[in-house]
Amino acid sequence: MKKEKVESIDKAKEFLMAVENIVKEKGIDKEVVFEAMENGLTTAFKKNYGKSNSKVLINRETGEIKVYSYLTVVEEKREEVDADGNVTIREINPEIEISLEDAKKIDKTLEIGDTIDTEIKPKDDFSRVATSTAKQVVVQKIREAERNSILTEFDGKDGELLLGTVALEDSDNYYIDLGRSNGVLPKREIIPGEKIEMGSSIKVYVTKIDNSGRNLLIKLSRSHYGFVRRLFELEIPEFSDGTVLMHAVAREAGVRSKVAVYSENDRVDAIGSCIGEKGVRIANIIKELGGEKIDLVRYDKDPKIFIENALSPAKNLTVIVTDPKKNEAIVVADKENFSLAIGKRGINAKLASRLTKYKLDIKTVEEARELGIKVE
Repeated sequence: MKKEKVESIDKAKEFLMAVENIVKEKGIDKEVVFEAMENGLTTAFKKNYGKSNSKVLINRETGEIKVYSYLTVVEEKREEVDADGNVTIREINPEIEISLEDAKKIDKTLEIGDTIDTEIKPKDDFSRVATSTAKQVVVQKIREAERNSILTEFDGKDGELLLGTVALEDSDNYYIDLGRSNGVLPKREIIPGEKIEMGSSIKVYVTKIDNSGRNLLIKLSRSHYGFVRRLFELEIPEFSDGTVLMHAVAREAGVRSKVAVYSENDRVDAIGSCIGEKGVRIANIIKELGGEKIDLVRYDKDPKIFIENALSPAKNLTVIVTDPKKNEAIVVADKENFSLAIGKRGINAKLASRLTKYKLDIKTVEEARELGIKVE
């Protein structure tokens, strides 16, 4: 076997191995890689040799690369209409076209639009020149394919909980390795007071996937109320089968969260399901949240009852819905429960308002009587 042929076979095998490595490493379709290679090499050949009617084809089995020039089968003469409606008769360009009549002499099955391919033996320097020129085109195509593949993988992950590894840190962000892409966890989005260690596994909530820029941007958070929601769904299987339902979550990260739950089955204790046997389920969630307090609130369709439940640990409250359309209500609390309803720095009242979507005006019994509100 001639030395040149042996070298050609070796290069073809080397090429196929390179394709396989790209496919494995980038997780993109093999045909996308082959098409990118063909398009890149075709562009390179046209640029360097001035052959506009040329194409490069790669044998998917052997890796052999061949260059062809082609003639497109057209009518002998054809009418062309320009934008102004002017009609011109266009004749065949013999460098890139062949008439149907002449094409039939070569192959009777050919029709208008078909091509006749002729293999070209490019100059010895084609491999060097074309490969160099094609490289950038191919790399760009592969990047696009990889980007699309990653985007497909993360499509629909907005609002989901992911597990990643803390890879890098700068003054403003942590960068979380999510497998085929990195997510950005801003330091303002971590739980206040928690320490993030390099190389550690971490659960993160996806707040947004932004594909508008040059690179795919996956924005993450651990302080978002959705993080608490997903932790409950992960830890408590009754949410998956619909036995227990979650109405809403309100959160002051690092301080307290209120989670409103219920069940449409009267025999199911929604709050008990969340607590778990010996408090194991809720303890696991609190541990992930770094000790953040959690109030489990029983949701009720009656806003008065729901508001009263949401203001726990305060008890013996009188709730008056003053404007149902604007979601406004007055809550009257006795001396013993007034401070509990408000909470330290007003957190309890604030979270109850967020949870119920009601603007709550909490008053003492004396203040209510001054306004003419009858309190039992």
